[in-house]
This record gives sequence, structure tokens and C-alpha cells, in this order.
Amino acid sequence: MIRPPFPIRTPRLTLRPVTLDDLDDVYAWQRREDVTRRMLGAEPRTREQSRSSVVAMAAEDVLRAEGDCLTSAVVRGATVIGTVELVWRSAEYRTAELGYVFHPDHGGRGFATEAAAALLDWAFGEWGLHRVYARCHAENTASARLMTRLGMRPEARHVASYQLRGEWADQLVHAVLKSEWRNGGTAPSPG
Repeated sequence: MIRPPFPIRTPRLTLRPVTLDDLDDVYAWQRREDVTRRMLGAEPRTREQSRSSVVAMAAEDVLRAEGDCLTSAVVRGATVIGTVELVWRSAEYRTAELGYVFHPDHGGRGFATEAAAALLDWAFGEWGLHRVYARCHAENTASARLMTRLGMRPEARHVASYQLRGEWADQLVHAVLKSEWRNGGTAPSPG
């Protein structure tokens, strides 16, 4: 089993497993169309759908095998402002996929960068990953900027590669290798 040493603390945030008590905070962003509009298969959720989502995320607190997802609540003060996750894509190639979602009310202050960097520190350090990649809808410029702030390089633009709400959409892929991460120990600054 692979599990970070929760809680992970940064200067402004705490990363910890999601719990059922996080429902109100998670529902606050999952019900918003501006959050879900570019997420594959996501529509604004009802409270009951968010409850199911929180139950699923609460079970994603350890990695046992390829394909497993590790989801961390990102807490500021007493509020869950978002989640960051790693999906274990290959044991042989020591690869994972980074994902994240944050409440827009907490955007623009570097919280997503700070949280994702903390999870990547653990992934490249203690877990020993070789490569982490992330994907986003080509029009999701905020997500693409976050990947760049994390030191991820653009690797691909998959043209009309999936359908989103009945329309063909482009997808951007960014990645970073362990040897590139933090430029030998200097993390990208939050913000």
C-alpha cells in the first residue's frame, strides 16, 4: 500500500483524506456549472450526487494497484477549498496522472499550485515516481497555466480527441519528470 504521511502541511494549507464531513464544502463547487463545464463527464451535481462523490473520494486514501486514485482534500482554515489527486497509471514506468479541482472563490492566490506541488513533492520523493502528467480541456487556460507554474512542460495537444457535451474537444497534456521536478530541489513558487 502506498499512502502519503497525512496530513501534509504547507505554509497555508493542509492536505488530508476526504471525509464524509466534507460534503457541504465539496457540494459548494460541484454544483457550479463554471467548475464542471470543461470536466469530462461532469455536470453540475445535486447534493445527493455530491454525497456519492464524497463517499467515493473518501475511499481513495491509499494506492494498492495501477488504476487506483489517491484523492486529498485541500483545507484552508476549516474549509475544504478543493481536491488534488494522483491516479497510478503504471507501476513499471513509475507514472501517475495529476488531477485537481478548486472552488473558484479561492482562485488566483496560488492555493492550487501550493497543494499540487506538495503532492508532487511526496510523489517524486517518498513514492519514487519517474513521471507525472496532467490533462485538461484546451480551452481551460487556468488549468494549463497551473501545469506550467508547476514546471510541467507541454507535451501534446490531442485534436478533437474526446467528446464533451456532444462536441469534439481538444485536450492538452503536460508532464514533468522526477529529474526536472523542482530543478534539483527548488520548488516552483506558489502563485
